[in-house]
Amino acid sequence: MKIVIPGGSGHLGTMIARSFHSEGHEVVVLTRNPRVLAWRTVIWDGRTVRGWAAEIDGADVVINLAGRSVHCRYTDEAKREILQSRVDSTRAVGEAIARAKRPPRVWLQASTATIYAHRFDAPNDERTGMRGGHESDAPPEWKFSIDVAAAWEAAIDAIVLPHTRKVKLRSAVVMSAGRGGAFEQYLRLVRLGVGGTHGNGKQYVSWIHGEDFLRALRFLIERDDLAGAVNVAAPEPLPNDEFLRAMRDGWGARFAIPAPAWLLTIASFLHRTETELLLKSRRVVPRRLLDAGFRFRFPAWPEAARDLCAEWRVLHGFADARRVDAPSY
Repeated sequence: MKIVIPGGSGHLGTMIARSFHSEGHEVVVLTRNPRVLAWRTVIWDGRTVRGWAAEIDGADVVINLAGRSVHCRYTDEAKREILQSRVDSTRAVGEAIARAKRPPRVWLQASTATIYAHRFDAPNDERTGMRGGHESDAPPEWKFSIDVAAAWEAAIDAIVLPHTRKVKLRSAVVMSAGRGGAFEQYLRLVRLGVGGTHGNGKQYVSWIHGEDFLRALRFLIERDDLAGAVNVAAPEPLPNDEFLRAMRDGWGARFAIPAPAWLLTIASFLHRTETELLLKSRRVVPRRLLDAGFRFRFPAWPEAARDLCAEWRVLHGFADARRVDAPSY
């Protein structure tokens, strides 16, 4: 296949590009900063179709990941860039597909599981899940992320493409052992002895092992009967305290200092980010994937954490790479 990945130069896009390229597919990454890689990179501005739309014509699959990182303070300027980068790039990709003489048969468009409500009582699936934004116990600034997710999805819904199947990837946090990902950030806390409970630890963490994420993408590409919103998350989200305990067990850490909400507020300010990333309860389940017959290799976090910790040791050259239970201190 020919697979075009707009915004595919980051951690997740590189993981996807490397995987498909290794199987012999033609991979083209659209990026603002082209580099010499094993696959082709083509410059784009993320807003218009100038200079790159020909890559879409004749492609089999488009996987649009474009969007400014949310790992920042939500200043007015950052909020504007976060929203516009997602909506503008989605519209540009849609325009390129609409103009193509040979449009791709499937467009996988990044979205986010953050579109669902901050809740503890029941999981959110695609049919019965509660859309967020009005929870009484959620800080008002968290509504911004939900508004962005809604606008992001509205942008792809507004584009009529009779020959291209559209899938909205409501993805949970993708956990992989490579550099720069969320797993490495959590593991850093565990290795430093500060990987204890965040806040009260009751907020749910939705996640997916990187291997299952890639398998889910292939599954969605192959299944012509799946369109619309799809939750790309492991079927067993778990509370933050259990999530971090499993990480400590996977690494072999014997103690951890917890971080109450007030301390996270200070830390997030110093690190120029937002507490929402750690304190929002994201309880999301992949009902459509499961109903379609997809089977996860890592449905539960403890097994996934052990696997990722072991892989991280190997990738980063630890002498005890074969020992999952070896502590870092």
